[in-house]
Amino acid sequence: MHEQDNIRSKNRLPATPSATTTGGGFSICMLASGSKGNAIYVNDGDTAILIDAGLSGIEIERRLISRNLSPQSLNAIVVSHEHGDHIKGVGVLSRRYGLPVYINIGTAAACDRLGRLFESHKIVCGQAFNIGRINIHPFSLSHDAADPAGFTLQRGGVKIGIATDLGTVTGMVKTHLRDCQTLVLEANHDPDMLINGSYPWPLKQRIQSRTGHLSNENTRALLAELKHERLHQVILAHLSEENNQPQKALRAIAPVLSGSRTLIEVAPQYHASRIFRIGQ
Repeated sequence: MHEQDNIRSKNRLPATPSATTTGGGFSICMLASGSKGNAIYVNDGDTAILIDAGLSGIEIERRLISRNLSPQSLNAIVVSHEHGDHIKGVGVLSRRYGLPVYINIGTAAACDRLGRLFESHKIVCGQAFNIGRINIHPFSLSHDAADPAGFTLQRGGVKIGIATDLGTVTGMVKTHLRDCQTLVLEANHDPDMLINGSYPWPLKQRIQSRTGHLSNENTRALLAELKHERLHQVILAHLSEENNQPQKALRAIAPVLSGSRTLIEVAPQYHASRIFRIGQ
């Protein structure tokens, strides 16, 4: 183990069985969201994790610091799937800060760009685990990857749901995303922009397929089923730079929340979002 690994080993938090936790609330920052890179920072006041790290290590550090978040305070990285826009910085951050990486067997086998990891923990879709007091439940998504996962994160009565990179919404997805206070949902493309855009036809077919990405209309239909009076925040994520626009996504999806107090906004690609606070 390297000297820096020794310095950071005190922050390692092994996976533990699912357990009910108490305490309050989360902070979330969308460090990047879109085809050029994805990373979500989550902190429950005791433990700080990244869901994916799809930018360079240096850029993730820069974006954390831009929101007064310390890279040195990170405790772990959780990986959703092996596509480059989700794993680019995983290996270097794991080595640099002594971070364990939580990843399922299929995704790990499909990754050829991670290099040496400081430490890895195998996770299984459908089986919850804890990092610190954050209870994390991975669930299967329909996407063209080895074993892609969405996640719910809970502590006490506060629940966050994250589902991006999926081509269709299954009953399992709806079940896991129920009763969340915050939802991070893919709104990848506007169907007309996609069809009339410059992408080659095979790529258009891939995006529209059951293992591709959700359209604004797909996300609106999902949100219509998931909305409830305690839903505080919806963050639209993984927008296509060429086949969608933030205002177009909001115009298509926000009306389903009409009359509620739920906030909705779009996660940025080129800078870190504001810090969202849930249950605090």
